[in-house]
Amino acid sequence: MNPSAEKFARHVNPALVRLLGVFGYGRVFIRARDVWVWDDQGRRYLDFLAGFGSVNIGHSHPRLVRRLQEFLASEAMNVTHIGPSIHAAELAEALAMLAHPLEIALFSNSGSEAVEAGLKLARSATSRTEFIYCQGAFHGTNLGALSVMGDERMRRPFEPLLEGCRRVPFGDLAELEKALAPRRAAGFLVEPIQGEGGVVFPPEGYLREAQELCLRAGTLFILDEVQTGLGRTGAMFSYQAEECAPDILILAKSLGGSIAPIGATLTTRKIHHKAYGSMDRFDLHGTTFSGNAFSCVAALETLRILADENLVANSAARGKQLLEGLKSRLAGHPLVREVRGRGLFVGIELGATDSGWMNKHARPLVKKISKSVFGQWAALKMLEKGIICQPASHNWNVLRLEPPLTVKEAEVHQVVDSVAEVLGEYQGVAPLLKDVTGRLGKQFAKGWAF
Repeated sequence: MNPSAEKFARHVNPALVRLLGVFGYGRVFIRARDVWVWDDQGRRYLDFLAGFGSVNIGHSHPRLVRRLQEFLASEAMNVTHIGPSIHAAELAEALAMLAHPLEIALFSNSGSEAVEAGLKLARSATSRTEFIYCQGAFHGTNLGALSVMGDERMRRPFEPLLEGCRRVPFGDLAELEKALAPRRAAGFLVEPIQGEGGVVFPPEGYLREAQELCLRAGTLFILDEVQTGLGRTGAMFSYQAEECAPDILILAKSLGGSIAPIGATLTTRKIHHKAYGSMDRFDLHGTTFSGNAFSCVAALETLRILADENLVANSAARGKQLLEGLKSRLAGHPLVREVRGRGLFVGIELGATDSGWMNKHARPLVKKISKSVFGQWAALKMLEKGIICQPASHNWNVLRLEPPLTVKEAEVHQVVDSVAEVLGEYQGVAPLLKDVTGRLGKQFAKGWAF
């Protein structure tokens, strides 16, 4: 085993390294530039995962690297708590211009922290304690964020969680209206598109109607755009295509250019004033490194790169190419249920269709195999073709494709061809099971070698 992988297994996450050895997925990645990644064996990979949507401007963007080198050389004060931070102020102003009428930013160090900030803000501003969230949702793994987690496997070991958190089906306005009726909810927290849930879209107009229902109930409408924001779906923010605006907007992941950890919770001046506007409440939220200068400089330069390089428009154009190419090449595949996406956020749902004897007469078996194996196996086969992707963490039967927004036409074409070739090998579950069991046997003989 690679010495670094061995140390990781010993001191960081032993189970992950064992899991990577089940199929022989293990790689140690050591370098990344734009849409390309290299491992310690010198092999090059096209990155169609982008750090689960964290690398919108591409890896090691030279302009961002130069700006951060300049910042470090300037000996600027990085952590400021005894006065205003000029870098936090500049970033907050830039975000306010993009997300009007949301004028105030609460900074944090991750998406989970930014969600927690949104929950606290809603409670403090409304003097209510309950929350509504969606089945299939993923908002992070901190204790408060887990309270609005839609996946039972990830919630269960940490229960009991926050009281008063009610789950409703994603996209179901009638159930949302029922949940809002008691007028006890401080906020309704929702993703415009569920990423970890399987790149799932709500019905058209859902966000706009949900906003109206929240307004009537006195509940704050909280949008988690940690993964969909900053150009991922072909618009700067996904909600802009839905003709609505949140009371609270949550950003993170790609905001730091994949180099600096930063989250931002944006809201209106009125809501912020209710929550933290007095001198005896100004310090009720914050952490030591939230809004640190390094991360703010990285985020501000990331926003400028997105604008200067027209990456939001590129996301829309390349996303259209990716979606149309996959739909064309995978049409009629007996184990492809649907190809769906918006911008460079695309999911391929694998499982039983109406084609083929097994699909018609052994649907439960096909469904079980697809849920437990197919997505991970397809990701492994793609890796061995030099392309990085992963299934959705809550639904392993959905293969997710979300490259950096810098991706080019030829690279999208390469991925479409590779996906078609990989899935083309499996027109039924029999060849899939044969290949999977064969690989498991080889890995078992090797002691589940990383």
